[in-house]
Amino acid sequence: MKQKIVIEPVTRVEGHGKVTIHLDEGGRVTDSFFHIVEFRGFERFIQGHPYWEVPVLVQRLCGICPVSHHLAAAKAIDRLHGLEPEDLSPTAGKLRRLLHYGQIFQSHALHFFYLASPDLLFGADAPVEQRNVVAVAKANQELARKGILMRKFGQEIIKAIAGKRIHGICAVPGGAYKTFSEAERDYFLMGRAIPSIDTMTNWAKETVDFIKKYHEDHAAELDEFAHFPSGHLGLVTPEGDLELYNGRMRAIDAEGKITLPDIHDSLYREYFAEAVEPWTYLKFPYLKNIGREHGWNRVGPLSRLNVADRIPTPLAQQEFEIFRAAGTPNHRSMYYHWARLIEMLHCAEVMKDLLLDEEITGDDLLREGERQPQGIGIIEAPRGTLIHYYEADEKGKVTKCNLIVSTTHNNEGMNRAVRSVAAAELDRRPEITDGMLNKVEVAIRAYDPCLSCATHALGQMPLQVQVFDHEGKLVQERVR
Repeated sequence: MKQKIVIEPVTRVEGHGKVTIHLDEGGRVTDSFFHIVEFRGFERFIQGHPYWEVPVLVQRLCGICPVSHHLAAAKAIDRLHGLEPEDLSPTAGKLRRLLHYGQIFQSHALHFFYLASPDLLFGADAPVEQRNVVAVAKANQELARKGILMRKFGQEIIKAIAGKRIHGICAVPGGAYKTFSEAERDYFLMGRAIPSIDTMTNWAKETVDFIKKYHEDHAAELDEFAHFPSGHLGLVTPEGDLELYNGRMRAIDAEGKITLPDIHDSLYREYFAEAVEPWTYLKFPYLKNIGREHGWNRVGPLSRLNVADRIPTPLAQQEFEIFRAAGTPNHRSMYYHWARLIEMLHCAEVMKDLLLDEEITGDDLLREGERQPQGIGIIEAPRGTLIHYYEADEKGKVTKCNLIVSTTHNNEGMNRAVRSVAAAELDRRPEITDGMLNKVEVAIRAYDPCLSCATHALGQMPLQVQVFDHEGKLVQERVR
């Protein structure tokens, strides 16, 4: 008797998704799918708006990483405005970069402390009522306190530069909207009302130490969980260093061979295509020269550390070397968490350097250029490589928009992670338990997917699991 397991919604991720697992007559996994089932369509309704409005509009895609969309769109709009990233004033460029690193810092803190840590501290088989940040606070008060304050620090950086923690405004065509005062800078350096940037750096280092110890204690389990080969994609500097804001696109295959040789971001359309499937609104990007079957890549912290040669800040570089000693390329999904925390440490180091830079408080904010018909903006969002592409007519109205977000790049990887975990669990014990269902979600959560970004989804409903026989008859149902 063939069966189908449905997990809906997937919990502790941003947005709404569903998983179906298909079983054969013997209860073995034959296939699985990670469905994104709702749609709003920013790529269409952004058309007709003046291009200078786009950085404000597209950040409404998401309340978790609006800064990423704001800045990717701003980089594209700069090019429509006739300016390359290096054409911006030093102050405007550094303000945007500080905003970006503050965003990644707070997003990584949110994901690890609020969403992922219950899985790590209590295990996938823990009761449902324990798998949340409240239980984490009860079990490890100091860890929870630091996580909350680290996220707050990043949010305060965003508020100081963009005016609001969520959906603020920093970037305008050719530069930045407002200055960053010395008093605002000192607020983060001195630690009078909020722990200082030095404290953030120390706490980030302590969190990396925590995850290293966790990996030591759970090595066998973590190494085998959702472990499968893939390509990896990320931005690097011309020297091959990790770069989160303005770099060149590098991809490697499962053996580490370079498949995308540090191309300029403006060339992305020459190298990337997108496939579609009838069972999801989420597309499947891949490299044209390799093809759909083998040309897909994972993105995000794990992939960025796989493609980079080094990290250009000292503390994060030390941790990077330890991380790489576990093997490279690293294809283990649970290592996303370790990589994410190394990046959080790197962000703290970069933010301190920017806060100490005298140009950050300058008042030279805008540059002018000569209008162009198209613009491309690519950055590394917390979850991975984010691509914004726009075309505008002679009146400045947007005529075309294409967005390839991080979760879209990870679509194939998340589907394979689900298949890997489901097959391992059901082959080991052919019983649909709450722990088994949560392990499927753990595999997805490792990628920190942002489903609203990916397909502009919206919705909530209880978790519903249904099993159907080969005739489509419901034979088992669970709701939680």
